Amino acid sequence: MALGAALIQWSAAIVTHVFGVVGPSATSAWRFLIGAVVLMSFTRPHLRSWTRQQWMGALALGASVAFMNQCFYQAIARIPLGAAVAIEYLGPFLVSAFGQRSSRHLAFVGLAGLGVLAIARPGGTLNLGGVLFAAGSGLGWASYVFAAHRVGGQAEGFGGLAVSMAIAAIITLPMSLGSSSYVVGHPFVLGRLAVVAVMSIVLGFGCELQALRRLKPSVAGVLFAGDPAVAFVIGLIILSQAIHPWDLVGLVCVVVAGAGVTIDAANAKPVIIQ
Repeated sequence: MALGAALIQWSAAIVTHVFGVVGPSATSAWRFLIGAVVLMSFTRPHLRSWTRQQWMGALALGASVAFMNQCFYQAIARIPLGAAVAIEYLGPFLVSAFGQRSSRHLAFVGLAGLGVLAIARPGGTLNLGGVLFAAGSGLGWASYVFAAHRVGGQAEGFGGLAVSMAIAAIITLPMSLGSSSYVVGHPFVLGRLAVVAVMSIVLGFGCELQALRRLKPSVAGVLFAGDPAVAFVIGLIILSQAIHPWDLVGLVCVVVAGAGVTIDAANAKPVIIQ
């Protein structure tokens, strides 16, 4: 899961350079389109044998990941990568925190909330639009955790991921049509989008699916606690995005809250997929 997170955040940093020419929405759509083509070509899932439950699971995963990534790309087009991921992380964190309702969990929720408030502090460099898009991406991320766990348990190998990404590509396809002539006519842009698609859709989501099919959503949601730290480091190294002391305070709060919830979530009863 850590490898998948690193690949996804790294690809997000690389792809921001394309936003200025095709826009965040079209960039996200192209990523899904290219990634789905690669996955479907290699996996070639036997769709005729798929059950209704498998199709519903793939549809849920495709829709949730499409919504998550569209919001996320809009967020990182407006605010730093680390801040966007920290705010986005509240989605899967709350899945874990409210999996067991106790005063201890509520305290960790409060700590995580303070951490995000420190990162998105009033008077800081973040704008409201970026914060709202990051929060929307968090909602999609929470749905993604459950959907990926379900698809991973219903489909063997990477067939479920391939179909889900194809569904996400179909959902977001209208957003890429306006930039098709530009992307096809500029091999450098197309090549960068292809690299990002392979890094994130094929390798990144592939690694995460393998982990999520083996883990309860409550536990998996907490293991994403390291994502904000990874995003801050990648934003600093690749995008030269400065880190304010308050960002470090918020990051520590978020990571500590996630680690605290892990202790209880690990003892929760396993989720049974029916």
